[in-house]
Amino acid sequence: MNPEDEQKKPEGDPPPGPVNQEVHHSQVSARVPSTVGRGAFSTGVIVMQGSDEFVLDFLLMLAQPHQLVARVVLPPRTVERFIHALQENLRGYKQNFGAPTALPTQPPGVKQPPVEEVYDQLKIADESLSGQYANAVMIGHTPAEFWFDFITNFYPRSAVSSRVFLAAPQVPRFLDTLSQAFQKYRDRQQGGPPPAAGA
Repeated sequence: MNPEDEQKKPEGDPPPGPVNQEVHHSQVSARVPSTVGRGAFSTGVIVMQGSDEFVLDFLLMLAQPHQLVARVVLPPRTVERFIHALQENLRGYKQNFGAPTALPTQPPGVKQPPVEEVYDQLKIADESLSGQYANAVMIGHTPAEFWFDFITNFYPRSAVSSRVFLAAPQVPRFLDTLSQAFQKYRDRQQGGPPPAAGA
């Protein structure tokens, strides 16, 4: 560029190089890709918490080997909103249909297998290992089941990254597990890192 061109350049043009801009858009409707539109039915959920995210593993345990049908990765802030939304949705369900049928409890003396043993016997497809990220969730229900649309709210269009159906009797247990996991996460955050050895 010669000096004359530089002088003609209007003021206020963005400088060359990377642009960083905060974008806000409203989630009016989320696009549902054909690959997730039919959703996946689940008969149970394992909730795992990391330092920066929660992983929800939705399982299908109707036949051997059990299968991982959806793995969803949520940031903690989304989990907190999800818990409140699920509590409200469950209240609405109870008002319309009564409390979901209670699941049978395990017989006395029968212990839940360790999580390592569950995953040793679990069939996980390679494409499911990394899971699907979501930073929003939409919830709905019928008398028989709840559905969850896990959504990526990214500009310019929100999209459903995973759709899961869960039988209504499973939902109270799922809510309890999710709430307990989130409470442990909050306790860990408030308590700070454990003291160093010898301190």
